[in-house]
Amino acid sequence: MDMLQMKNISKSFPGTKALDSVDFYLKEREILSLLGENGAGKTTLMKVLYGMLHPDTGEIYYKGEQVHLKSPLDAINKGICMVHQHFMLVPAFTVMDNIIVGNEPKSGLFVDEKKAREEVKALINRFNFNINPDTRVEKLSVGEQQRVEILKALYRKADVIILDEPTAVLTPHEVDSLFVILRKLKEEGKSIVIITHKLRETMAIADRINVLRDGKMIETDIDPKKATIHSLSEMMVGRQVALGIKRPAKNIGDVAFKVEHLKVIEDGVAKIKGIDFSIRKGEILGIAGIEGNGQTQLLESLTGLNNPESMKLTLKGKEIKGSADVFLRSGIGHIPEDRLTMGLATEMTIKDNLILGYHKSPSLQRNGILSKKKIRDYSNRCKEDFNIKTPTIDVKAKSLSGGNQQKIVIARTFSHDPEVIIAAHPTRGVDVGAMEYIHSKLLDLRDEGKAVLLISADLDEVRSLSDRILVLYEGRIVSESMPGELSEVQLGLLMTGNRIDEEVEDEIREID
Repeated sequence: MDMLQMKNISKSFPGTKALDSVDFYLKEREILSLLGENGAGKTTLMKVLYGMLHPDTGEIYYKGEQVHLKSPLDAINKGICMVHQHFMLVPAFTVMDNIIVGNEPKSGLFVDEKKAREEVKALINRFNFNINPDTRVEKLSVGEQQRVEILKALYRKADVIILDEPTAVLTPHEVDSLFVILRKLKEEGKSIVIITHKLRETMAIADRINVLRDGKMIETDIDPKKATIHSLSEMMVGRQVALGIKRPAKNIGDVAFKVEHLKVIEDGVAKIKGIDFSIRKGEILGIAGIEGNGQTQLLESLTGLNNPESMKLTLKGKEIKGSADVFLRSGIGHIPEDRLTMGLATEMTIKDNLILGYHKSPSLQRNGILSKKKIRDYSNRCKEDFNIKTPTIDVKAKSLSGGNQQKIVIARTFSHDPEVIIAAHPTRGVDVGAMEYIHSKLLDLRDEGKAVLLISADLDEVRSLSDRILVLYEGRIVSESMPGELSEVQLGLLMTGNRIDEEVEDEIREID
């Protein structure tokens, strides 16, 4: 039996038809993967289902009855909940407070905390979530925060749970744990929709796959057992895509970028505990690690965004000191880890975002004054080269999908020919076509003699692109290896602070 049906759903925004007569259905006890390129309409379709957007045309049927969802509250009351890519949690609140907020059990005029605690603890125990309801959310790992979001949905008696890019910031171990939870939810009668770009994970968890392309539903009944990663990527993009690009470095030269004695202290706590490393010309150095182990502080130090306790940074033998502007003008390009807080001014237009930090570049000026024609030509070239899906470069960045916003950041960094590229999660939230382009471009820049620092929680990305891999754990470099020297499981263990002894290696061989 179908849990829900969406018929002939269309939705337009100024200059864009996001959804074009889309039909969609979800069965009971099913995990459905919704695939598509950035801007294909995946999140828009699910926001219509969640009551966040109202369709121009179409009908929605839930448990056999037509429904009119005017707001997310309407959807929640029906039993439809959505876990967004950027979690909707209050960091200063406890786990319990975040779960019950807006739906608190009452005892007279007051919140019945005893009943709330019993219900939340029962849910935590039922799904083996291993979370203390009294812990503040700011103390939790990303994976644990995601569990809190799922608990919020379960507390609200959701029968349909929509997950938007649920594995984007998770380690392989956390992904496995999430999949265990999702399978258990399915066994208990829940229906689940996963919006994702990760095809291997889709193949591992989905019962059925749908593919959206350019606002149209291309396929609705793909059996993961009969599909391949290449066939799915071709359906999404409309052409063959080269995935998992591996191109060994051929011209690694002298040290171009050197970091010595880097130590960062925040609020009396050492976040980076004295690390040293270097990157050679024509080399990609990958840093693997779970978020929260010093990556942010490392990135900010290397791009002039903070003042570390100690650091000597040299580029081609010249020491670099000063503000972020000095670092940028010295030839250090930066793809920040969070495009919304560090990479974009979302209220500004696409063309204005594309010149942020580079507005003093002679290529954008005429006689020392910014040239509107040069900026427009440059921005349109970026739009075409990086396939930024937008009707015009004059729309605000906030109107784009997350993946297309990421393309703006990538285009801005790559198009100004930096000597060193500090790339943090460069393909987070982008589709396979854009991922192919970004990976290929990083390798091209490396082969041109650029030094690249790649920081990513995606081990496939790190292992595929890196010429050398460091593991960062609790502010220290705990491992250095060459590509293929350590398996994904071994790297995952190191990322969580575990040693790889002979006994563990024997267990890994058995798993393999």
